[in-house]
Amino acid sequence: MSDYQELEKTLRGRLAELVGRAEVIEDDLRHPLDADWEEQAIDLEDDEALTGVDEVLRREIQQVRLALLRISNGTYGTCAKCGADIGEDRLKALPTATRCIACA
Repeated sequence: MSDYQELEKTLRGRLAELVGRAEVIEDDLRHPLDADWEEQAIDLEDDEALTGVDEVLRREIQQVRLALLRISNGTYGTCAKCGADIGEDRLKALPTATRCIACA
């Protein structure tokens, strides 16, 4: 599969979705704490959970951006470990894949 236009479109859509979700989480994390101590405790617990979700989103954003970079520089679809082609089915299932099935 030498033409990755559909996968690139999928990746760009996913990137936009992830960035939007990360921005919503970051906005929520910026809110001031309530004056009530009990409410502060709840807010801080919620913030801790949101921070974890934000970290996962940021990692996926990075993976998608790297996949888009590989598409633009012509290395997309090539296994980073052995240099073999990554199968079309694998790329469709996991567009950010950097290794073929054998090396994964």
